[in-house]
Amino acid sequence: LRDGALEGEHAPALTIKDSIAYGFDVFSYFLCNLSSNISAAKSQSRGLVIVAFDRSPSFYFNLLKGGIDVASIRILDCYTDPLGWKDRLKDVRDLDKFFSAIIDIGKGINGQGKVYFSVAIDSVSAMLRHTPLSSVAHIMNSLRSHNQVSCIFWLIHSDLHEFRVTAALEYMSTMVAGLESENLFSHEQNSGSGKFHVRLKRRNGRVKVIREEFHVEQAGIRFVNQNLLPKVQFNLQISEKERIDREKVILPFEHQGNGKPLQVYDGRRSLTDGKGEIHYFRDSDDEQLDSDEDPDDDLDI
Repeated sequence: LRDGALEGEHAPALTIKDSIAYGFDVFSYFLCNLSSNISAAKSQSRGLVIVAFDRSPSFYFNLLKGGIDVASIRILDCYTDPLGWKDRLKDVRDLDKFFSAIIDIGKGINGQGKVYFSVAIDSVSAMLRHTPLSSVAHIMNSLRSHNQVSCIFWLIHSDLHEFRVTAALEYMSTMVAGLESENLFSHEQNSGSGKFHVRLKRRNGRVKVIREEFHVEQAGIRFVNQNLLPKVQFNLQISEKERIDREKVILPFEHQGNGKPLQVYDGRRSLTDGKGEIHYFRDSDDEQLDSDEDPDDDLDI
């Protein structure tokens, strides 16, 4: 998210999905870190547009005001009046106006010129209450393809929707982060800890998977880095007994003479014309045979 988009490519997109109570904590964690990078000029984007469905604008100002330049943050308030009963410009059912509102707010963060900005949507589930999946997907793709959007991420409560809904959003994403309870067989879903899984699709097509534990504390969510190395399905180390057993195995390309001369073809000529160079060695002392021995006596073609 911090690195942003390359010229001519869609902006990177992150789907955060949860079926427990801590999805918003993870969303807030990403939001605070990206805002901090923007304020420190460590991100491609120079501003952040928060589309607020699940929390009020005042909540986000209080969340981000500590140590972060709030001048680089804009909030589109879809929490107070999502259907435009008071302000028709913010009716989320009018997708053209909704898209234009996000872009106009982003462009206005740093004045004129082509300046990148990021977009964070705190609840796609709230969007899906008022608009069909096809329309939401269209908005996401339009934002990703805009030449001033650096990155975009959103939160969805996967347990509230059919599988096809979350699958469609994951398909559009370059990264997918999922949360699950610490104990899948426990009825205590809100135990304060769990597993965090992230799948990243790189530009070269390779996929990286990261698994971590998380704990929700009073100060916020904390991730416990277990192992960032890829998990393999085989053991890279062998025991002493396995090493000895491996050395006893006769491989197909190891010609065992069993007391007879070894015949090694050097591969420089075809054997079909009888002109290939054959070097002879004795199995006992590896000395080359005398040149007067007939190679065709022992050659098995």
